[in-house]
Amino acid sequence: MFGVATLPSLFTAWASGTATGLGLFAVVGAQTAFILRQGLMRAYLPSILMLCALLDGIFIFVSVWGLQAATRHVPWLGAIILWPGIAFLAWYGFQAGRRALKPGSGLAASRAAASSRRAALLSAAGFTLLNPHFWLDMMLVGSLAHGFADARLGFAAGALSASVIWLSVLGLGARLLAPLFANPRAWRVLDGAVAIVMVLLAVGLAWKGI
Repeated sequence: MFGVATLPSLFTAWASGTATGLGLFAVVGAQTAFILRQGLMRAYLPSILMLCALLDGIFIFVSVWGLQAATRHVPWLGAIILWPGIAFLAWYGFQAGRRALKPGSGLAASRAAASSRRAALLSAAGFTLLNPHFWLDMMLVGSLAHGFADARLGFAAGALSASVIWLSVLGLGARLLAPLFANPRAWRVLDGAVAIVMVLLAVGLAWKGI
C-alpha cells in the first residue's frame, strides 16, 4: 500500500528517478537505432515517439506496482522474455546487414518503410517489448523505486520524465542529421552500424542466457 508522501520527498524521488532513467535509457540500442532511422526518413516519427513514451510510462508504473515481485515468484519468466527478444534482434540485424551490402538499398528501404504507419508502430512496439534490456530496465526501476517508500510514485514519474527527454533528443537529433542522409551511401553506413549493434546485442544476451 502507498502512504501519503510529502512534497519534498516526492521531489527528491522524482529527481532521483530522472537521473536514474537517463542513465538507463540514454544508450545506443535497438530502439534508439530504429527511432533514429525512422526520424531520418521522416516516417511517422511523432507517432512512434508517442507510442514509445506511452509504453515506457505504462511499464514503469507497472514495475513499481509489482513486476519485480512477479519475476521473483516466477523465475522462468526471465527466460520467456529473453529468447524471443534475442531472435528479434538477430533478425533485424540480418535485414540491416543485407541493406548495407546492397548499393542503394538503404535509401529504397527507407522510402518503402514510410508508406505504412501501422508497420512503423508495430516495429516500434517490437523494439520496445521484445527487447530484453527493456524488461531489465523496468525491473531495476521498480526495485529502486521501493527504496523511496511512500514517494516511490515520484521516482516512477522521474523515470518517465527521463524517457520523454531521451525520446525528444532522439527525435530532434534525427531531424538535424537529415541533410547528411541525402547521400545513399550514408544509409548503407547507418544500416551497417545498426546491423553490428543488433547482432552484438543478440550475441551478448544469448551468451548471458546460456
